[in-house]
Amino acid sequence: MITNSIAPVGLIPNISTVVQTKATPAEATESFATFLKGALDGVAAQEQNVHKVNDQFLIGAVDENKVLIATTQAELSLALTGQVRNKIIEAYQEIMRMQM
Repeated sequence: MITNSIAPVGLIPNISTVVQTKATPAEATESFATFLKGALDGVAAQEQNVHKVNDQFLIGAVDENKVLIATTQAELSLALTGQVRNKIIEAYQEIMRMQM
């Protein structure tokens, strides 16, 4: 029996800690920074998992399916990170265009 030891995509850390009803701007900024750091750490962990699974494949410990799955998960996480980055930049540019 083959077990799948690949962890699910962990880009969204515990969302309940991020969403607060009445937070000050400083708390909201800190909360968002914590959320973003957790998401980036998740992407980095998936990249490290790809290297680990690839090394295990080279010594014959895992089959190519696990390598492909881990690689695809890391690729999708990185693509999602790029899209989130683009949206953040667009939002910043939109805020800078606002007139007061």
